[in-house]
Amino acid sequence: MKLVSNPRRKSIRLLTLLVAASFALFLLAACGGSDDVPEFDPESSLIASIEISSVAFEDGSAIPVEFTCDGENTSPPLRWSDVPAGTRSIAIVVDDPDASSGIFRHWSVFNIPSGTRSIAANQPATQSLKDSRRQAKNDFGNVGYGGPCPPTGQEHEYVFFIYALSEQLELEGGVSPNDVSAALRGKVVGTGSFSGMYARR
Repeated sequence: MKLVSNPRRKSIRLLTLLVAASFALFLLAACGGSDDVPEFDPESSLIASIEISSVAFEDGSAIPVEFTCDGENTSPPLRWSDVPAGTRSIAIVVDDPDASSGIFRHWSVFNIPSGTRSIAANQPATQSLKDSRRQAKNDFGNVGYGGPCPPTGQEHEYVFFIYALSEQLELEGGVSPNDVSAALRGKVVGTGSFSGMYARR
């Protein structure tokens, strides 16, 4: 199946980066009163860019069936570049922006140690993973990863976002997708994304 560039998808990814930038500006403004806020420095206030990918599929290509509801429904392996100085934890979320009900969250894993540069495939569906890592519920209502499962006849895009954060999220495992999204505000110091496509056979 030939993949076609979709302006709407590009705009969603751009919007996400702009939202991340606004989180950082909010954090700066919240540090004190007007006398305490330093002069705005655009260069030092930029959100760092992080490259994230998977060895299982290329950016924009088809997601292998094993990582979907038609296969083993296991999480894919992920890897990423260095994160910016000041990063205290990492969060990864996977969203389907093509869902008819709006953005559908497939995975939220957070409080990944800042020195981590990859996640192995087939993460267990538990609230707590090794070390400090935690997983939230997805929009299927289950903890952990829920693979692509679009309606028959539709091809959806699945966007893997990574966020470098200035602190850990004060959340327990098993919280809602909205809880994770809200907790990210004001903590993002770096971000990146890549995506895969899937259509039911």
